[in-house]
Amino acid sequence: MAYKVIQVGTGGFGRAWCERFLPPNVADGLIEVVAAVDIDPAALQNARQHLGLRDDQCYTDIRKAFDENKADFCTIVVPPAYHESVVDLALEHDLNILSEKPIADTLAGSIRIVNKAKSAGKKMGVTMSHRFDQDKTTLRRELRSGQHGDLDYMMCRFTCDARLFGTWGKFRHEIADTLLIEGAVHHLDILADMSGALCDTIYAQTWNPRWGEYGGDSQALVTMHFANGTRAVYEGAKTNAVGLNGWTREYIRAECEKTTLVLGQRRLEAFHYNPDGRWTEKNEGQGETIPLMEQPKWANAWLIEKFVRWLDGGEAMETNVEANLQSVALVFAAIESSRIGQPVKVQEFLAQTQRES
Repeated sequence: MAYKVIQVGTGGFGRAWCERFLPPNVADGLIEVVAAVDIDPAALQNARQHLGLRDDQCYTDIRKAFDENKADFCTIVVPPAYHESVVDLALEHDLNILSEKPIADTLAGSIRIVNKAKSAGKKMGVTMSHRFDQDKTTLRRELRSGQHGDLDYMMCRFTCDARLFGTWGKFRHEIADTLLIEGAVHHLDILADMSGALCDTIYAQTWNPRWGEYGGDSQALVTMHFANGTRAVYEGAKTNAVGLNGWTREYIRAECEKTTLVLGQRRLEAFHYNPDGRWTEKNEGQGETIPLMEQPKWANAWLIEKFVRWLDGGEAMETNVEANLQSVALVFAAIESSRIGQPVKVQEFLAQTQRES
């Protein structure tokens, strides 16, 4: 039997949910979208067009939508500052929850949401879509296969030209720490996942150049040290002259004992160590191409299915809200590091915030 869903947010990225992420799971009989909510009446056209909802299933009043429709879970695809209020309403209506990242716009708010969902006995997942994209999933498989030896360190580059106001969605140009909260939340999460260990220490420098039309910092350089000794460096930018590795085309280089793995522009290649000791040097593009994995669903479409399987009694999705607290802690520890100009011990920072929340 399909799980009944209320889609909260149909404009902006909510359009992609209506157009690309929900329909494959409707077609597979996993879910039924019974209502959609958005404060902008025009945005509800996305639910009508792509999900086939009737006018009486489309709402601008979220409480009315929840009161009038029996559902098993809701999605949350609205700006992070509004996540907690939607969570509160969902739990009031005894709903499970699948939310866009980050859990909330503050670490304290994220901790409150984790505690609320746990106290209510409801399942809540977070859609860390980039970690479950096709190219990153293939790289993760290679790293975990063991055939490349131990992982030493990683480099990740995400650079874009989105300096003009509104080019990255209006609200992202108005919030503080926009690059870390809205962008690096994915990339720091990917690096932590691929390292195979919790992040111990993070050091970040963030800023906004004079030509970036942002209210908060749009550029970042971050270093990470993980509990297993692995290290990572992250370059994130939203105000560069050109986008070299934008959304879904990020560059990740993983330096392993036996292999250098390079992912860029959705192409993965391997450069293998020469054991005879001769100096070797190659250019990117000259390595062994590793074909990307194939399956019907990726990113959020796949995560919706994972959430449904969890509701069915299966294994908890990897990005369940409690586990995903680590990803949020990375973001806010990086923000704190940039503020104080010093490295931050991530687990101590998280524990202290939990005590204070």
